Amino acid sequence: MKYPIGQQTVDAIYDNSGSGNPLIEALPDSLEQAHFFEAIQEYPVLPESLNTPTRRKRALSQLSSLFVPLDYMYPVYDSLVRMMETSYHTLTSKESVIRMNKLFASGGCIGGYGTQAQSGSLLGTPGLGKTSTVKRCLILIPQVIAHEKYLRKPFFCKQVLWLFVECPSDASQKTMAYNIVRALDLAVGGNHLDYLMRSRSSASSAVATYIKVLCMTYHVGLLVIDEIQNVVSTAQRTNKVKPLVRFLTELTNDTCTSIYFVGTTLAETVFQSEEYLRRRTRGPRLLPFKPDHAYRDFLSKIWPYQVTVEQAEPTDKLANVLYDYSGGIPAYITRIFEKAQALALIQDAIRIDDKLIRQAAEYLSIEPPRELGTGTFISDISVSKGSKSQQQAEETESFEIDIQVAGKPAIRQYANKRGRKSEKRDAADLIEAYKSDMVIAMLKQHHLYEELVIC
Repeated sequence: MKYPIGQQTVDAIYDNSGSGNPLIEALPDSLEQAHFFEAIQEYPVLPESLNTPTRRKRALSQLSSLFVPLDYMYPVYDSLVRMMETSYHTLTSKESVIRMNKLFASGGCIGGYGTQAQSGSLLGTPGLGKTSTVKRCLILIPQVIAHEKYLRKPFFCKQVLWLFVECPSDASQKTMAYNIVRALDLAVGGNHLDYLMRSRSSASSAVATYIKVLCMTYHVGLLVIDEIQNVVSTAQRTNKVKPLVRFLTELTNDTCTSIYFVGTTLAETVFQSEEYLRRRTRGPRLLPFKPDHAYRDFLSKIWPYQVTVEQAEPTDKLANVLYDYSGGIPAYITRIFEKAQALALIQDAIRIDDKLIRQAAEYLSIEPPRELGTGTFISDISVSKGSKSQQQAEETESFEIDIQVAGKPAIRQYANKRGRKSEKRDAADLIEAYKSDMVIAMLKQHHLYEELVIC
């Protein structure tokens, strides 16, 4: 690796590829799939001695740090890296390097370039781990690269690869601008927010211009905006959605900074309202687990984290009950699993069972949504080898995703079938006769049945 993982600010290391653009040559390497999953996973080690209720309760609190990587997470990381790199291949990025440092020959030949940075979004059912995934992906990338000298010439600047901000609850353009400046100050150690707050001009247009100047000065590559569904919650009441979206659109157009939206499927109503938004906000729409092998695999990863006197066996009954009460949402699965153990310790139960899982779900007031919206179940997203020869596949890995962004809204699934059980019917019953083709045979016999054959 060019840069150590987890370090926020690093000194620039150039590839010397001859591109003439230090912002591109200093970019970090992208992690392969195996290294990525190993870097983001978090499996805490439980104490060996759990012989008292106090120690068991303390060990139970470690479940909050448990993080199981899922297949959809690597494509998200890959998208973030590519969007960030695209920002530095745009005309705006190359022009700024030419003007500031005069690293190119006279005439300003800058070769090929892109006219616009990329943008996208990650939406899904609440509780799937979207925010945690994006944050863990960004931690793998250094946030700031400090430049001092390039090609033996002075090149003093700080290159901010990414910023992570949260969409304000009131969908205010000015509040969003303040959040961006604050995130930038935390990254580079500046005080631009104080200057902006003391500025005489507080007009939204002046604040927006100041933000654009900062993004170009620090070469911001990627802006991640979390909780984007907040723009919907205040849309009907304040009508502030369009000014905020226009501000973000102008920001990515003028500064060539890529923007990535993260939130729930509620934001899809805004993204589908305008064609330019629909084009700029494409990306995966995630739905919970199905009651299938992917859910069972996730359950097998968290099942060893039991602090009760005895560990319950992962039976089909417990797995199905836990799925039905959690709706296949990872956050609900872990919360119910943790609370069921807490109730077991309180009630002096030896192990968890289906009754404790029901009590835990009722205590937490967990009620998964029935309407899930349109999208792809995370069970259907897989990271696999590409369709190449075995030797090529060992050298290069690729991922395949079936991402659905439109279609009929999905309905919540259950492991145990709902509804009344079918009654046993007599063989002479009309319904049973129709199923066994007895009725059709009788109608054909009496010439009361016609078949239409299309050649």
